[in-house]
Amino acid sequence: MDLSYKRIVIKIGSNVLTRKDGLPDLERIAHVVEQISQIKKQGKEIILVSSGAVASGKSVLSVSDKFDAVATRQLFASIGQVKLINSYSELFEKQGLICAQVLVTKEDFRDRLHYLNMKNCFGILLQHNVIPVVNENDVISVTELMFTDNDELAGLIASMLNADALIILSNVDGIYNGNPADSNSEVIRYIDPTFSDFSGFITTQKSQFGRGGMITKSHIALKAARLGIAVHIANGKTENILLRLLNQDVINTCFVPAKNASGKKRWIASSENYAKGVVQINEGAKQALLSSKASSLLPIGVTSIVNEFRKGDIIRLVDEDNHQVGLGIAEYSSEKAASLLGQKNQKPVVHYDYLFLNPGDN
Repeated sequence: MDLSYKRIVIKIGSNVLTRKDGLPDLERIAHVVEQISQIKKQGKEIILVSSGAVASGKSVLSVSDKFDAVATRQLFASIGQVKLINSYSELFEKQGLICAQVLVTKEDFRDRLHYLNMKNCFGILLQHNVIPVVNENDVISVTELMFTDNDELAGLIASMLNADALIILSNVDGIYNGNPADSNSEVIRYIDPTFSDFSGFITTQKSQFGRGGMITKSHIALKAARLGIAVHIANGKTENILLRLLNQDVINTCFVPAKNASGKKRWIASSENYAKGVVQINEGAKQALLSSKASSLLPIGVTSIVNEFRKGDIIRLVDEDNHQVGLGIAEYSSEKAASLLGQKNQKPVVHYDYLFLNPGDN
């Protein structure tokens, strides 16, 4: 497989950057910076999505158990972000490179205009050879405002920036076809974007210091691959992992990218949390949408309008069992859609060009 990527998003998890005692592993951070610097010298663009702010905060301050978990996390994150970005800044400066801090919340993906403003910010950084160091803004991101973890954030950033590849560094060599602790289990080297069921061989266990697990990584990787982004899951604790991966000299799991999706579809895929309406479709419409043939959602395939929406809103498409099939941009309002329910020869409720189907559903 050709790995001559031009624009790469690299996500480093908490378990890679954190020692067993929960404090930052400064030697590993320095090693990552050295590798990124060598990759940059090859003329590639790098966006780094890095965990570690909370761990960095814990290295500076001790807090009594009497404070609630949310407030404590905010405290550690606000202190730790400064320490973490300063560490990156000093290390990159030694390599003759400049980095910039970009703190993101889910709200930054809330509408098309805000999304494009954020995209433009990354664009100007990359044009000036600056390495964006991205992290969730844990200072203000709590409960429903939080990403699942930085894997989700990295997938959204890779999609938004039309990256060629997303490299997720974890504490294992990739996705195994069984329990990684079992000597008979092997790393799955390539996963096709049409694959759907990971439940047979991936546990739901989360990482020691992070919020996500391998199931989360797999679904995010599959979603990115379906948007045309190659995704690699590899062991961030392996010496020179980034350089070896790009030279195809190390075991990892690669999610093979599908044909590139349009910028509009990428935004739709990123906007699940801001869907305004829900449209229920029948089995015939579901099968048509999930077939290999490009199909739009027509009124004849709609069984009910669950929530109100306007033309141009992001809407959810659910099947008869209320399982989400995909997301799309409404061609007209819920009122008009309801008036055309089940009718033939009508304009699509969602045109194929503005439809994103859930990973694993087709």
